[in-house]
Formats: sequence, C-alpha cells, structure tokens
Amino acid sequence: GLPITSKPHQCALQSAAPAPSTTEELSKIPLKELRIRLVKVESGGRQTFIASEIEQKTMPLNAINIKNNAAEVIRACKGANIKSMFRESYLLPAFSVKPVLSNETPIPRDKLNPPTPSIYLESKRDAFSPVLLQFCTDPKNAVTVIRGLAGSLRLNLGLFSTKSLVEANSEHAVEVRTQVQQPADKNWNHSGSAQTWPCESSRSHTTIAKYAQYQASSFQESLQVDIVTMSASVGSEINSISRLTGVTSNPEQKAIGKIIKFGTNIDLSDPKRWKLQLQELLKLPAFMRVSSSANMLSHVGQTILGMNTVQLYMKVPGSRTPGHQENNNFCSVNINIGPGDCEWFAVHEHYWKAISDLCEKHGVDYLTGSWWPVLEDLYRSNIPVYRFIQRPGDLVWINAGTVHWVQAVGWCNNIAWNVGPLNAYQYQLALERFEWNEIKKVKSIVPMIHVSWNVARTIKITDPNTFKMIKHCLLQSIKHIQILRHQLVSAGKKISYQSRVKDEPVYYCNECDVEVFNLLFVTSENGSRKTYVVHCEDCAWEHSPSLSGVVVLEQYRINELMNTYDNFTLVRQTLSDTLMN
Repeated sequence: GLPITSKPHQCALQSAAPAPSTTEELSKIPLKELRIRLVKVESGGRQTFIASEIEQKTMPLNAINIKNNAAEVIRACKGANIKSMFRESYLLPAFSVKPVLSNETPIPRDKLNPPTPSIYLESKRDAFSPVLLQFCTDPKNAVTVIRGLAGSLRLNLGLFSTKSLVEANSEHAVEVRTQVQQPADKNWNHSGSAQTWPCESSRSHTTIAKYAQYQASSFQESLQVDIVTMSASVGSEINSISRLTGVTSNPEQKAIGKIIKFGTNIDLSDPKRWKLQLQELLKLPAFMRVSSSANMLSHVGQTILGMNTVQLYMKVPGSRTPGHQENNNFCSVNINIGPGDCEWFAVHEHYWKAISDLCEKHGVDYLTGSWWPVLEDLYRSNIPVYRFIQRPGDLVWINAGTVHWVQAVGWCNNIAWNVGPLNAYQYQLALERFEWNEIKKVKSIVPMIHVSWNVARTIKITDPNTFKMIKHCLLQSIKHIQILRHQLVSAGKKISYQSRVKDEPVYYCNECDVEVFNLLFVTSENGSRKTYVVHCEDCAWEHSPSLSGVVVLEQYRINELMNTYDNFTLVRQTLSDTLMN
C-alpha cells in the first residue's frame, strides 16, 4: 500500500442521502450568471458608466481545442454534463511527426542491412556542437554510434572498471541472469534443433566482489583455451581483479553452449557512494547527461532507477540484453567501458508493431517477455536491421522508440541511462506508449501526465509541434479532471483537498497500474489507519459503485491547473536564441 501524507480517514463521508426529486432536478441545472462589464463614457463633460452585458457562449465540448482558455474548457465540460467515464486519448488526433520511411516492397537484400551512422569526433568542440544533437535526435536516425567519445572528452572510464568498482563498493548488489552462451545471430531452442524467439534466463543476486571473481576466472579459463586471444589491456585488468579477489581458474567448463552469468541492473544512483563516477559523466554534452533542464526525465519529480539514474552492466562473452524498446520509448545512452566489445542489433521504431506481431506468433509477450529476434524472420518480413560493434569508449545513442538487442563479444562493463529530449518525436512516442501500456495493462514507468504538467510549469517551449502536443495533453487532462469532479459532486461525494508535498511519489492504481493524477481514490487496507491504497476511478467504482469506504483526495486546486494551462504558451525564438543554439 501507499502511505498518504495526511489522514484521509478523518474526512471520509458516505454518499449523501438522496434529496427530494425536485431539489435533485434543480441541482442538475447548470448555474447561470449574467456577466456585466462597466464601460466608462463621457457625457456633457461628466464621466458616467454604462452597464454592458457580455454575452458568454458555451462552446460544445467537441469544439474545444488548445486555442481555448481554461475557463472556456471548464465551462464546456460543465455544459456537456457527461455521465460516462472520460475515455479520450491524450494524443493530438490525426497529427504525427513520425518520418515517412521507404515503402519499397520487398526491400532489396542489401538495404535490409543498412550502414549504422557512426560519428568520429575531430575535437572536444564537436561533441558540444548543436549539429550532434540534431543528428542523434533526427527521427530518421534509429541509432547513432559516437566513436571514441570517451577519448575526445577525456572521460576517465577506468572509474567504471571492475577493479575500481570492487575497490569502491565490493558488497554492492548485482542482479545475475544465467544464460546459455551462443553466437550473436543465433537463438537455438532447448534441444538445439531450431531457431526460436523466446530467450529465457533465470534471475539471482550476488555482489560486485563475487561477480568480479566470476568475470576474472571466466577470462582466465578462456586463456587456457586460447592464449592468443589475450589483449594486454584485458590481461592487466583481469590480473589485477584476480589479485583483489583471490581468483583461481577452473578449466573444466565446455566453451560451446556453456552456461554463463550476466551481471545486470547495478544501481549507481547513490551520489555519495559513486561521487567520482557520476562527476565524470558531467563532462558529457548536456543532451546526453543523466540530468539536464531539457530532459523530460529530469522533470518527473522522483527517481526512476536506471532511467534518470545510471545503471552498470558487468559482462562475459555471450551476455545478452534481449530485444526491447526503452520504457515509454525514451532515448538511451550506453557507453562501453571495455576492455572487450559489444555487438548491437537495432531496428527503427517504424517496425515495432511488426516485431510485436512476430513475438506473438512465437508465443512470447512483446512488452513483458524475453525474446531474441531470429534475423531471417525479420528479413523475410521486410524489416531492416542495423548491426554494429561498440568498442571501448564508444557511445551508442538509441533514438526514441528504437527496438534493440545486445550481446557481449568480450569481457566488458557498460554504463547506461535514459534521456527524454524535449522534441515532438520523443514526446509523441512516449505518449503513444503510455496509452498502449494502458490498453495492455502494463505499468508506464514514466508518469507522462505528471511529466507534462511539470514541463508546462517549468520549461519554455519554442518548437510549435512539441508545444501543440503538450498543450493538447494538458487540455485532455483538465477535461478528464473536470468531468470526473462534476460526476463526483453530483453523486454527493466529498472531495478533500490535500496538496502534494516535496518528494511525494507519483501514484499508480493498486489494481491496474495506470498513473493516477490529481484525483486519488483512497481506501485503507484491512481497515488499518496506517496503510492507504490508491486506486484509479475505474477500479474504485468497480470495487464499490457507491464509493463507500473510498476517500477522494484532490492534489491540485482546479484554479492552479487552469493557471498553469493558460500560462503555458509557445515562446517565440529570437534570432540570438537561434544563433546560440
């Protein structure tokens, strides 16, 4: 359950008893007022006032758009007197900034393996050029590799080496995935008789020190198999880990299809514990940083581990990150610390539904399951795949919505996090996935309604398309809230105001995992006064049609939201802004 910051049980009210039918009918009539403006006029040298009626037309709700002010929106909602649930999309209808990709059918075989855009930076200045941001976030570019970025920016990647990690925090938790080692472009079924999509791995937990020991001994075993493969940097790194962890190698294991362990989701969010590591990442260009004002994920108002914090991955050859799009289609940044390489596969967002259909055909859930695409199946379905090697010091930028899967070629560590550049493509894809997740009953890790309101409060938007989409989302949010408030008040349900406090979490429905914004439907668990559970309106009404035992809390006054909505306007860029950008 979720603790709510005050004591809502004290303000719980049962639904009001029905009043006489005449009063009930009267209460349904919208309140009316005659608005009058006083106009100053000169008459025979004397000033006087004439009362002038202002005609206020209520627009039909379906005619309301982002050009209307908040008062007009509220008035239209009241006038509409909607009895059913608000079910409209937050997305701007019939508006899309997605690129039109070639519809050549079939795509010629050579175009099914397009070259990966790879940028070689001449100097540190190039890393901070606006052209790099434009290129990486261009909707046509699914993925960009920035070769040797660490060298160009003098990033000390040694801070993320296994040796440094053991010295800094040897007992830190590591999630382990046990997998079967196989070639990167193959995914065999259990019997090894055919290629398949499901890619299962079991989960366990260990510490950095213990995984470091495993990583080092795994490397030393391979040396005994083939001493020639050893590179000086790998050797010195692994030998120093061996000294730190007292490793002795075990030459027993078979190299083909053997069982391997992948150390994943290592949380580097603690700013005290990982101070040097996090400080080093501030050398990156602003748009790639873990936190920046133009990053939507810096406006969530809470930590989302691995998205607006750094996560580390410790790998041996064959370690697999299965196919996925990032949470809510956000962009991601991944730096290979080395000493070995990683192999990447990536597909443009345009093809995600086709891949989702292939997952379904092979009996694995696209959003929540674990799958490794069979390349031939993709090619037969006319889906082009980018395939490339990420070397130590290379940064991979995964653009919004890109489907990707990764396998370690050598022994290496990687660091990764998400960013949400404030552009129309990123915003549209994030909101689309927010709504698709709701249909599929999957939790949206990024609370897009909260983020949209926070962005509107704090950021000046200069791009017309981004502005239009965010403003429309706020419009839909106000309509949703006003219609719901009206329904609750009409049913005699008390709404208790309780403003949000600093660092209060975003709430999700306890049953269906949908984001709950502003109007919280709260019950106490087992009648306990300490534990409160938040529900969305659908689940609350389903559980109790009269909402008895449910307290409705409102976290923002409607006037606050109306002011934010009205004050959120498109900011015209001046010439000097354009030149500076």
